[in-house]
Amino acid sequence: MKILIIEDDSRVAELIQRGLEEQGFETTLAYDGLSGKKLAGQNNYDLVITDIILPKMDGIDLCKELKQNQPDLPIIMLTALGTTDDKVEGFDAGADDYLVKPFEMRELLARIRALLKRFNNTVATGNILAYADIEMNLHTKIVKRGGREIHLTPKEFNFLKYLLQNPERVLSRVEIAEKVWDTHFDTGTNFIDVYVNYLRKKIETGFDQKLIHTKSGMGFILKAE
Repeated sequence: MKILIIEDDSRVAELIQRGLEEQGFETTLAYDGLSGKKLAGQNNYDLVITDIILPKMDGIDLCKELKQNQPDLPIIMLTALGTTDDKVEGFDAGADDYLVKPFEMRELLARIRALLKRFNNTVATGNILAYADIEMNLHTKIVKRGGREIHLTPKEFNFLKYLLQNPERVLSRVEIAEKVWDTHFDTGTNFIDVYVNYLRKKIETGFDQKLIHTKSGMGFILKAE
């Protein structure tokens, strides 16, 4: 497995590199966003780890460009910025996971293995997911409600996909964090609630029937009521 590490702090970059290589991963280092982008375009990596604050091109713009060209390339963001808004911005850029510095190497390894497993074991079991008047095409990534196309960010798409795969079942914040974000739910942030509000605005505005409901103290449920 080949991993690209994009981190401008050479000490942190080399610590990550050493930890990954001890586990048998092949790694490449880049110390700025443009170099990372160039390396990603020239080589086939199984996963990218990138800081957000980088010289020449920040991690947010880098992530957007990488995902545009390689949507199936898993990306983990490492950053000292840990607020809800920071996490939402990272996920909106296409990041698949988010780890706040300082972190333990074993946690990073667990996140890497979870992402690699998810991306390498993805099997299409049909092109269409549907519930009520929502339809999601897993191949074209087109989502429609009542025949009207709805534009979603990558994380909104994955969140709605999980809801469509588990209709009429209460999903806890812990389960959503683990299944959609491959991360443990951080009770100090409310990024899942933020995404619930994003989805509600996009799939419920202009429609009489509400589909995403909050179950107080339990989580959320996709249900036509």
